[in-house]
Amino acid sequence: MKRLPVHSRFSLLLFALTLASAGSPAFAQTPDGPMIPRPDIPIQQAPKRAQTTIKSKVVLVNAPVTVRDSKDQIVTSLAAADFRLTDHGVPQTISHFDVGTDPLSLVVLIETSSRVAPLLPAVQKSGILITETILGQNGEAAIVGFNDTIDKLLPFSKNPDAVESAVAHIQSSTSGSRLYDAMGVGVEMLTGRPPETVPGGCPGEPGAVAALCVGAPSRRLVLLVVSEATDVGSQAKLGEVLRKAQLANVTIYSVGLSTTRALLQQEPKKNHTDISPPGTYPLPPIPGKPPVPEEEDPRLNDTADLMALAVWAVSHIADKVSAHALEVAAVATGGAHFATFKDRTIEKAFDEIGGELHTQYTLGYAPVGTTEDGYHEIKVSLVDARYKNLRIRSRPGYYVAASDD
Repeated sequence: MKRLPVHSRFSLLLFALTLASAGSPAFAQTPDGPMIPRPDIPIQQAPKRAQTTIKSKVVLVNAPVTVRDSKDQIVTSLAAADFRLTDHGVPQTISHFDVGTDPLSLVVLIETSSRVAPLLPAVQKSGILITETILGQNGEAAIVGFNDTIDKLLPFSKNPDAVESAVAHIQSSTSGSRLYDAMGVGVEMLTGRPPETVPGGCPGEPGAVAALCVGAPSRRLVLLVVSEATDVGSQAKLGEVLRKAQLANVTIYSVGLSTTRALLQQEPKKNHTDISPPGTYPLPPIPGKPPVPEEEDPRLNDTADLMALAVWAVSHIADKVSAHALEVAAVATGGAHFATFKDRTIEKAFDEIGGELHTQYTLGYAPVGTTEDGYHEIKVSLVDARYKNLRIRSRPGYYVAASDD
């Protein structure tokens, strides 16, 4: 086929463009005034700008509150309207109120190191107190033993016989005591419990019949630590564990095992002269007073000092708090510590914990006006002046890091 000359091909292209401009509105001259759309052609809408939707996660904070009178008796006659609660200094609305009836999810951590072996028979007999005194109806418990290793002896169970059997078969092992690692495992187990539906929906989500709320208080999460206050070999830091416990609404109770009592109960050893094992007496005794285990030292049992130490530990997770770990953990989460060195037995400590848990107020709220990162101080007080002689114990607050989701 014979090719056309260049000027002929250019002439044909120019002719085609002329025909296209005559028949296509795209190349027609723009008319004066606005264009009137034809009724049979839908109007094309201008594309909308992409909008970023920020969804705020609904977080419900639990504040366990124990109220006692001047005779140290627990008070259970108060109503939600009697309490005033602030978060970061901002008054909050109490959206959930309960007095000891919310079911429990309980993890029991039991030290099984050789140092506390003489005390384990008393622990082994306490399973029935866990099921009948602490758990109550609809409660569930998991049992974890720890020394150099952390052993999940029983997954969460509502079967009293299974719980009591797991406690009764606990045996001592190596001399290690990975207390902080075990506490971290316990918090993780509790945090991993399936969330439950909340009738009426989550706070801040009107119209929902039932919804899964983050940190819903339909089940209380409790970590019970039965151990001496010594940590040996843990990778976790106490402040890190407590920060996670606070955010997950885990309340920590502790029963302090005394290595001094264990030494007194064990069989005498020949040529044994060291009656003060490492870690038993971290501070010199008060002049004129015999040495006592650290959880019994009256100089370090001031609640205000322990509260300040708990806040410091949570805010400085890179540092390890070695002294009074059990007391600090309890104070930081709204629980309580029970030492067993003097006249309080392990059985009596369990009985006191059960009595408190089933008479304790639970104040739940969805924080508003507190978006700042860092430590959020929780303050609970009573509104009526006639209650001024009542003593309140609750958790001091929680820590929110910038990277927390």
